[in-house]
Amino acid sequence: MELVEVLKCGLRQVTGHGGLRGLLRVFFRSNDIRVGTLVGEDKYGNKYYKDNKQFFGRHCWVMYTTKMNGKNTFWDVNRSVVPPEWHSWLHCMTDNPPMTKPLTTRKFIYTNHKFNVSATPEQYVPYSTTRKKIHEWVPPSTPYK
Repeated sequence: MELVEVLKCGLRQVTGHGGLRGLLRVFFRSNDIRVGTLVGEDKYGNKYYKDNKQFFGRHCWVMYTTKMNGKNTFWDVNRSVVPPEWHSWLHCMTDNPPMTKPLTTRKFIYTNHKFNVSATPEQYVPYSTTRKKIHEWVPPSTPYK
């Protein structure tokens, strides 16, 4: 009887991801294969799932979008694209998803969610208070004659 249950679970996973190709795509992207009920989708296209058969802490998860701002992000899984309201649901800070009960606005919660910009040109660089040890060469202002 246990073999039948294992085969049913495997078939449910294959059909839940849209066939064998979809299953392999999800596995290579997130290194995990789970099937659950779709709870909702955020404004960036990320989909949030829940399965109460999983143990606590692994029963909620996100499938990140593959297109972000017209750019293909299939292999670039960036966890900073999860908005604060969904972050609180994923980490069990609230039982209700943001569609049923919106997040209460607080002054420390950003209304415009910002992505992680580390190692990008938009990254904040603090002002240095020390003198440079090496100075760049500046050409003379008047040409030689």
